[in-house]
Amino acid sequence: QVQLVESGGGLVQAGDSLRLSCAASGRTFSISAMGWFRQAPGKEREFVGAFMWSGGRTFYGDSVKGRFTVSGDNAKNTVTLQMNSLKPEDTAIYYCAASSQSWYFGGAERHYDHWGQGTQVTVSS
Repeated sequence: QVQLVESGGGLVQAGDSLRLSCAASGRTFSISAMGWFRQAPGKEREFVGAFMWSGGRTFYGDSVKGRFTVSGDNAKNTVTLQMNSLKPEDTAIYYCAASSQSWYFGGAERHYDHWGQGTQVTVSS
């Protein structure tokens, strides 16, 4: 099994930056990619970005392209989400997820096998 723990959420103002981290433990050797999703109140969970361990490829959701950056540290089994130019509409619970499906790289929830508990990000206007 894989355990994921997010950290770094909080309350910021519009235009600020915030960095989230996700630490993986357990059967980390099975992870091929790690991603970030978010869910705002009353909305469906939305893909934010993903990082593939092999090759360091990244992939982003349209709403965050150019503002958010996903990076990973394979040696530490951590993935980071750097969020810049935050907007009130970025307010959500942010979830870290890991995929053990080595053939897949993208934003579909069904291909992510392990999930963290989530961390709240609130952006005030």
